[in-house]
Amino acid sequence: MKFTLSSTALSNKLFALAKVINSKNSLPVLADFVFKTEGNVLFITTSDGENTMSTTLELSECDANDSFAIENHNLLEAVKGFSEQPLTFDVDNNSKNVKIIYQNGQFSLPIDEADNFPKPQTVSDMAPNISLSSALLAENITRSVFATAQDELRPVMNGIYFCISSEGLVVVATDGHKLVRNRIFDIKSEQESSFILPKKPALLLKNMLAKDDSIVSMKFDNANAEVVFGDTRLVCRLIEGRYPNYKSVIPQNNPNTMTIDRDTLLGALKRVQPFANDTSKLVRFRIDSHVLQLDAEDFDFSKTATERMSCEYDGTPMSIGFKGNSFIEVLNNIEESEVALKLSDPSRAGIVVPSVQQENQDLLMLLMPMLLND
Repeated sequence: MKFTLSSTALSNKLFALAKVINSKNSLPVLADFVFKTEGNVLFITTSDGENTMSTTLELSECDANDSFAIENHNLLEAVKGFSEQPLTFDVDNNSKNVKIIYQNGQFSLPIDEADNFPKPQTVSDMAPNISLSSALLAENITRSVFATAQDELRPVMNGIYFCISSEGLVVVATDGHKLVRNRIFDIKSEQESSFILPKKPALLLKNMLAKDDSIVSMKFDNANAEVVFGDTRLVCRLIEGRYPNYKSVIPQNNPNTMTIDRDTLLGALKRVQPFANDTSKLVRFRIDSHVLQLDAEDFDFSKTATERMSCEYDGTPMSIGFKGNSFIEVLNNIEESEVALKLSDPSRAGIVVPSVQQENQDLLMLLMPMLLND
């Protein structure tokens, strides 16, 4: 079998798909790309056993329909240095070898049987489906994934929770100390359904989704999800279990509200945070009238830092402690120029929201406070 295609197009697809492959694999074939030709279309597939991603490429020439598997590392090393030019794959299944011919030379690599590659799970066409723009999904994954946990005892906390109902789509992530919840009101379903997307496929989607209005389809059942975007299809195993009742930790009565420029607060936290204790990361927020004061200290190394800035505050004077690095992560994942910190008292969670919400959305980020030693 022979087929010809663009070197740049192949290289871009291979490096995107390679992110699925683990450095160590339970089966040798999971270190391979699977190539399959049908007419003038090439299908390329990779898998780690739980996540399977496939995409298509148009071929300028192809003389047969066939398939083979090829080890990823050697092929990636070979194609990454090419300028744009046609590449011809000459596949010999008898000798288990493929010859790759380019303008100034050629190289050959061994191939494996594609039949040894595990078949991905299927999701029924009757399964629940969520359709949304690529940019919206990428945005929600980006600002949620940092709040997921690494908890072997509670695996449901290690992914992003999607729930669609007649009230809209809710995207949630939490590690028990910080929480992100975004409600999207214009994506609805008469029947409520939900799933928990693991961190690895979430990061794959974050890096591959286009920031445009193209439509992404997410179809899911109790065990697997199928995500289709552009010419790429991802099938992943979901995290099984019941997601915790995140609503119960969100304070409903927050009479104290501080409004502040996001960049000003972010810059101050980045300057003060290095002076906090390495273990606790504690930064004290002292809020009074129109002034916010940040304090960090590490008495073990005789380090202290204080910074004051102006803010708008409606409430009683308060001192509350937060992990400085977690607060920085929250601010890094809010795009609006101004944020509001809503508080009830120093022992209850603080809520950070953009001062102006995006159309048809309601974004909320929550941080649990830390005990202050006054």
